[in-house]
Amino acid sequence: MRTEGLVAAAFTPMRPNGDVDLDAVPPLVEHLIREGVTGIFCNGTTGEGELLTPEERKATTAAFVSSASGRLPVFVQVGANSVRVAMELATHAAEIGADAIATTPPSYFRPATVPDLLECLKQVAAVAPDLPLYYYHLPVFTGVRLDMAEVMRGAGETVPGFAGIKFSEVAPKTFAACTEIGGDRHEVMWGSDETLLTGLGAGANAAIGSTYCFAARVYREVMAAHAAGDLETAKLWQDRAARMVEIQGRRGGLSALKATMQLVGADCGPVRLPLRTPSPAAIEELRGELEGIGFFDWARP
Repeated sequence: MRTEGLVAAAFTPMRPNGDVDLDAVPPLVEHLIREGVTGIFCNGTTGEGELLTPEERKATTAAFVSSASGRLPVFVQVGANSVRVAMELATHAAEIGADAIATTPPSYFRPATVPDLLECLKQVAAVAPDLPLYYYHLPVFTGVRLDMAEVMRGAGETVPGFAGIKFSEVAPKTFAACTEIGGDRHEVMWGSDETLLTGLGAGANAAIGSTYCFAARVYREVMAAHAAGDLETAKLWQDRAARMVEIQGRRGGLSALKATMQLVGADCGPVRLPLRTPSPAAIEELRGELEGIGFFDWARP
């Protein structure tokens, strides 16, 4: 499996009472297809995967796979603090026809060494031997800060089905080293939306991100300009993305990102505690700031 373009880290739709809204998944998938993304990544950070129960994660996975119907590959994030839970979710993803799995490391009791991490990956891979497995490197959340080049090399040699890394750290030298180690066998996908141009310069062919759910056009322009050698245009579009993300980060991060879906007509509902859903007034203020930078003019398809 080789990925190119923009993979949307999908939100998990929720009802006003906080229950998962499976009925909202099919229209969300249609929205993502209209945005022009090349894949869907569900139950990750954007999807509040760690705030869902295992049964909710299974139901959400099944809804995305069914709704995509083979039109887009569906990557399923199965990582959990319990490797046994990750194995259970990986088994389910394989059974219902997901295209790939990704896993964060346990982050309460963390793997202290690369061999410890590789053993976790081996156990998850073993229960879904026909699915590509990606390691989800997100040290700012997991606290696991191991040598990714060593992980890339070791996983490529010892973890069956290892496909590569979702690299969510702005560390272009390490990213480039991992890309070189992976070669044609294993891929490294960039995981920081507002620095995509940096990732492209370090060798990225694909990226996974939350803002691709509502601003994929911006990043396609970045990629197209970079491919054409037009760095001035690439920087112009990347700067627009950075201004958009700065506003959303200042207004609540993931909560504001999910609220933006409401503003573009693809409402995914509230977030779960300990995240806080913005008030209607706060959402209108967010709308005003995004209008102020021209978001609704240049970000929409």
